[in-house]
Parts: sequence; structure tokens; C-alpha cells
Amino acid sequence: MNRWVRLIASVTLMIMIANLQYAWALFVNPIRGATGWKLSDIQWGFTFFIAFETWAMPFSGWLIDRFGARIFVSLAAVLCGVGWAGLGMAHTLPQLYVLYSMAGLGAALVYCAATGMGLKWFPDKLGLASGLVAAGFGSGASLFIPIMAYVIRVESYRSAFLYSGIVQGVVILAAAQFLRNPAPNDPEIAGKKPKSRFKLRAHAEQFTSWEMLQTPQFYVLYAMMLMMGIGGLMVTAQISSVADSLGIAKIAFTTALTINPLANGGGRIFWGWVSDHVGRERTMMMAFTIQAVTLLSVLRLGRHSPLGFIVCLAVVFFTWGEIYSIFPAASADFFGGRNASSNYSLLYSSKGVASILAGGLAAQLFEKTGSWAVVFYGSATLAFLAALMAGGLMIMPLPTKRGSESPAGSTAANAGN
Repeated sequence: MNRWVRLIASVTLMIMIANLQYAWALFVNPIRGATGWKLSDIQWGFTFFIAFETWAMPFSGWLIDRFGARIFVSLAAVLCGVGWAGLGMAHTLPQLYVLYSMAGLGAALVYCAATGMGLKWFPDKLGLASGLVAAGFGSGASLFIPIMAYVIRVESYRSAFLYSGIVQGVVILAAAQFLRNPAPNDPEIAGKKPKSRFKLRAHAEQFTSWEMLQTPQFYVLYAMMLMMGIGGLMVTAQISSVADSLGIAKIAFTTALTINPLANGGGRIFWGWVSDHVGRERTMMMAFTIQAVTLLSVLRLGRHSPLGFIVCLAVVFFTWGEIYSIFPAASADFFGGRNASSNYSLLYSSKGVASILAGGLAAQLFEKTGSWAVVFYGSATLAFLAALMAGGLMIMPLPTKRGSESPAGSTAANAGN
């Protein structure tokens, strides 16, 4: 089976789990209205979802690297379908948390498998392949948000959860049947290497996750991904409340909610492609700096103009979502592609830490201060620091395994960056 078919299946999988994160904002206010629960109580559900999606990934990646993706993604179809559909039947906060966590566990399996497919089958196009897969997750919700909003309006949020949950589960199960890890020396990928005007750094050695955890490069990448993750997740979770506080009309809010996933997915493909041509670190410096400036502008421009609110949010998503295409590629660059699923999953776990700050804690801070300023300005500061760290990463050598000499060719590879 052609490797592009597997990539298409992977993108389809990511589209199906996109709603679990990016359509959540549609349901927050209807849930509040129907139950009377506080905003912060509901948003802890979002934090639980992200925590299970991310912190389950290291174990998920280990399983998928060793036993293949098909069986685990088939299991994920049940977890995602039942968990998301069941949210419409949750009548207590514990039920909400358990069901959303179940969906998060299924999303971990899907995300890990789909990203691994891109990294393993496309060593010559790491940024583009991981960008396309990540774009499925970033933009997929745009296909369903107008439909879900319509169902919520004419029926109820409970019906919207049920219908979309059933569709997601069925499609995930079907797409899972096209997944397979490449065999060693598979003819489809043998001898394929990236091409670039700049000499991209790519490691000849293959690191296990344990070996990766013993390198300083991993912790620099982890810190950068964590700092960049906070701002985007905060906007994703809190956009409805931010719009309310700024007095944004419902039509402008719905427009932003539709455009944001498109900007998110487009940014993942665009910056992933750029990173294949100019290097991961240079791309990070550019995108992260724009992210910092735009986060500073959301409240100022959004307060005076609905169009400014829509444009600023679109740029925030365009310059945030790329971390989910650049960091998988950077992980393969630094640590090899053989254990791509388990290695990247450890980096991706930073999203779970970011969700604690971006979900429930951010909502609590707003409830106490009555303003989103501290949250947005703090997120902008972290994005700027991540851009500075990307510059530092550029001059760091490629990692070496503990107790081994620097791999031959590392010096030459570094000299071209």
C-alpha cells in the first residue's frame, strides 16, 4: 500500500478527533446554562481531557512502536465515540470529567499513531508530513463547527454531542485499518533524505526514549513546547468567555470559531514546510515572535473592533499550531525516526502541563481579577522567551548517547546550520 494512502488515513484520523478539543468552546455556555455550574468547574473538564490525551501518550507511543497502530486506534474509536457522545448525558461534574477523560485517552492513541505514521513513512519530508497530519487536528473542527452550532441551536447541545460522537467513532474505526509501521529498510523509504538550501541537522543515530531523556536537548525542546502551548490552549479553552468580556457579537464569535481551525491547520502545514527549507530553529524564532506580538494585541484590538478580534485570533492560531508540526520533526531530527511515536509523545506531554494553566487556573484567575489581561500578557511573555530559546538551540550540538563519543558527522552537520 502506498505511503501516501497511510498519510491520508492519518490526516482523516486527526480530523475526527479535532472536535474533542476545538469544538469544546461551542458547548461551554450551553452546559453552563443547563446545569448552573461555574465556568472554572466546567473548564477543569477541558484540563482533564488534555491531561489524559497527553500524559497517556508516552505509553501509547511505546505500544504503537512495538505492536503497530491498527489495534490501538480501533480501541480509540470506541473511547472517542463513547466518551464524546456520552458528554451529552452527563448530569454531574464527575460524569463530565470521566467521559471527557475517556475521550482524551482515545485521542492520545489516535494522535500518537497518526503522527508516528507521518514521521516514519516520510523521512524526506518530516516537516511537511507532520504538518499535514497536525493540520488535520488543527483544522478538522472547521468542517463540523457550523453543523454542531446548528444542532445546538435547533435541538440541544446533548444531541450535538451524541450525533458527532457516533460519526467520529465509526470513521476512526474505518481509517485505523490502513495503518502500518514501515519495516526496516522498507523500499518506499530507503535512501530518502530531506533537501534544503540550508544544511538541516539530522541525526544518524536512533535514540530510545530512555536515551533521549538523558540529553539536555530534550529538556530545552520540552520547555519551549510547554511555554508555547500555554497561550494557544488558553485561547482555545477560553475564547467564548473572552468574547463575552469584550462584548463581541455572536456572529463575530461564530466567525472566529470557524476561521480559527483553518488558520491553525494552515499554519501547521505552512510552518512545517518552511522548517524543511530553512531549519526548525529559524522557523521557531519567526513563528514564536509573531505569536507573542499577536497575543499582546488580542484584547487591545478586540475591545474596539470585532474584525480586529477575528484577525488577531486567526494569527494567534496560525502561529501557535505549528508547534505540533515543528516539534515532531525536530524530535526526529535530534533523536532519529525509529522510535518516533514514543519519543515525540514525551515532548507532547508538555501539553498536559500547559492545560492546567490554560484551562481551570486561567478561568479562576479571570474570575478573581475580572480581566484577561494578566493571562494574555503572561502567555505573550512565555512565547517570546521560547523564541529566544530557539536561538540558543540553534547553537547547541546534536545530542550524544551517554557514554559514547560524538557521532561522526555531527560537527559537519552543525557547521551548516
